[in-house]
Amino acid sequence: MTDQAVDNGGTKVSAEGQRPAAESAPTESQFLGRTRELKELRADIERAGLDTISGRKAPRARVLLIAGKPGSGRTALAEELARQVAESYPDGVLRARLTEADGTPVPTERTARELLTALERPTPPGADADDLGEALREALAVRRVLLVLDDAADAEQVDALLPDTPDCLVVAVSGGPLTGIADVRPCTLGGLDTKSALELLGRFTGQVRITVDPLSAENLVELCAGQPAALVLAGGWLASRPQSAVADLAKHLRTEGDEGTAPARMLRLTYASLPSAAARILRLLSLAPAGLVDPHTASALAGCSVSAARTTLDDFAALGLLRPVPSPLPQYEVPGCLLPLLTALTEAHDRPAELQLARARMLERTVRLLVSCRAITETDSSPAREKLAGMPRALRFPNPRAAADWLRIRQPALLASARLAVADGELDTLARRLMAALVRAMVAHIGTRAAAPELYGIHRLVLDVAERRELPREKAAALLNLADLDAQTGRTPEALVRYRAALDAGREANDLYATGRAMESVGGAHQELGDYDRAADWYGRALAERLARDERVDAARLYGRIATAHTYAGRYGEALRNWRAAVTGHRKNGDVAAQARALSELARVQEYAGRPEESLRTCQEAAEWARRADDVRLQAALQLRLADTLDRLGDPAAARLHRSAAERMLGDELPESASAREQDANACEIRSTPEKD
Repeated sequence: MTDQAVDNGGTKVSAEGQRPAAESAPTESQFLGRTRELKELRADIERAGLDTISGRKAPRARVLLIAGKPGSGRTALAEELARQVAESYPDGVLRARLTEADGTPVPTERTARELLTALERPTPPGADADDLGEALREALAVRRVLLVLDDAADAEQVDALLPDTPDCLVVAVSGGPLTGIADVRPCTLGGLDTKSALELLGRFTGQVRITVDPLSAENLVELCAGQPAALVLAGGWLASRPQSAVADLAKHLRTEGDEGTAPARMLRLTYASLPSAAARILRLLSLAPAGLVDPHTASALAGCSVSAARTTLDDFAALGLLRPVPSPLPQYEVPGCLLPLLTALTEAHDRPAELQLARARMLERTVRLLVSCRAITETDSSPAREKLAGMPRALRFPNPRAAADWLRIRQPALLASARLAVADGELDTLARRLMAALVRAMVAHIGTRAAAPELYGIHRLVLDVAERRELPREKAAALLNLADLDAQTGRTPEALVRYRAALDAGREANDLYATGRAMESVGGAHQELGDYDRAADWYGRALAERLARDERVDAARLYGRIATAHTYAGRYGEALRNWRAAVTGHRKNGDVAAQARALSELARVQEYAGRPEESLRTCQEAAEWARRADDVRLQAALQLRLADTLDRLGDPAAARLHRSAAERMLGDELPESASAREQDANACEIRSTPEKD
């Protein structure tokens, strides 16, 4: 048997406990054997490809393929290879897993987004797989990176992510050949060589138990087919039974028969030795989102206390049934090769109703944790304090930093939980609550802009549920949120389509808020597209709705939006009329700051209309209201505008006085050029948008 290897640590994760697309190489290798495979893979990096032989420069990155069954140590070999050659790729090592824990292929869009995030490149929310793939290739074209693609389901997944430069290297891990990718020779893995397998067992049992009965130890390796996953379970079984001999385990395995793979036989043996309560928890771990489990998840699935769940998870880790994830918080990963086996055990021992109840408990616990995660940021609010006080201690976070860390560490599992809940289709009420709580927590701790790509995906899930359940109110809200994100990233035509659809859904639900907001947003999209006539028309429709409901604050704001559209269209008379209506509305509402800004815009339009004297008087009035509103920046901008107007009216002395006043107000922030002054003044223009959900 050839020299082979295993990394007992399994799939590598970041220090924060996430399963990221990019990270630093492991600092401590537990690798064993596989020297021949490593030598061949390293030689394959330098091998002349078909393009080189034919005299052409290779157009894309070289792909090395490591093929093997789950549990064969294929990921460990890829990681060891990456560790050995990382110095040749100064721009770093990127990692991505291409298959979900349940075997579902990961969409290319999500993988490309994760890799771009790791490269600190912008990832517009809602961008499709083609756009993100192109952005990724552009980012890698100027870099020399090593890309490790783990658990690839097919060649298309790998091909969509290949860098268009031979300076990069791709190491793909798969269950078999990737037909369709040129010039790839797979490195196919079998079991471990006997020496490495015995060393792996010795890490669990100590070398004494191996050396006192070497024949039984070698027999055990043969029964495990040299498979690293089976050997880890065997080592855990022996470590938990210090009085048992290696021969005892070999005897038990022989009685198991030849049915199934070596890891499956070893798992059955380990499972049969567990107490009934622990066995039930182990089965239910197959429901953990993304294969990531923490004490809260296990506690909710099994209906036991958090402390009892933590103890059980630690016991499972000692048995090799779970991998502890390096993290400030206790978190574990279910090995991918064991998940299908646990799922089969679950289907054989648990009724569907019991499994659905376990899922519901897990979702409810997740919702409560997310509510607590958000509430800790609102400690100045009495309702928030009451909400926190009413929660069990185990669900409360000690401070906002701890809540933010939990959200960051658990984010992959939380997003996977939302996707699974929607795909399930039987727990839509809980799914909607989960997604609403997840959105609020991410906005509170990460911010809308930073979390926009993830929020876009969540809102699409909400839309799926709303359409499936025929919930027009929820559909309107999801469409509005998606359209807002489209608009923020420059996809205005797509935003317009969604705003129109949201308007229809709002009308169907008789949701006056959604209807009014959609009308105004349709106007804003038309304005962004340069169709100022339609923009003014839609703003007018929204204004009529607000006036009919006596919503005076929104009505005053809409007068300003209508005036802005008319200004862009060059209809200064209509613009002046609407700005005056906005000024009147803000004055009646007692909003001094808004009144000052509206007067400022009124003065601007008067100047555009060729009425400098009127503009001067209005600008002076606006400056007075800005002073009352204590808006120093607006006062300074108005002083600069007054100076420019006075220059045009032939009064340079007065203009200098106003510029001096602006200098005193702004200090070092004073713009140095006329264009900068204009830009500063433009900051005063009202560009209000509807409040986001």
